Amino acid sequence: MGWYAYLDDTLEFPFEACCITEREESPLEVGETVRIVGMSPTEPTLNQMFVTVEWTDRELGVPLKQLKPDDASCDTDQAIADWHYWLER
Repeated sequence: MGWYAYLDDTLEFPFEACCITEREESPLEVGETVRIVGMSPTEPTLNQMFVTVEWTDRELGVPLKQLKPDDASCDTDQAIADWHYWLER
């Protein structure tokens, strides 16, 4: 829950992000841009954190791991970079 709280407190919603990798649990494709509107209520784990995105006229939760911010604040960029770094360890 520490990561969830950190991300929820630090990310400045909404912002645009680009899909950088495809995931089985997500319909997003590499290069697709989405608008992130908040943290997803999906149960977080140490390996998976979900955010809510606007996608084809609806909202759904996708893994934060597959997204890179395009148009976000410095704090948001840093928080997502921190999450990606954590996952790569």
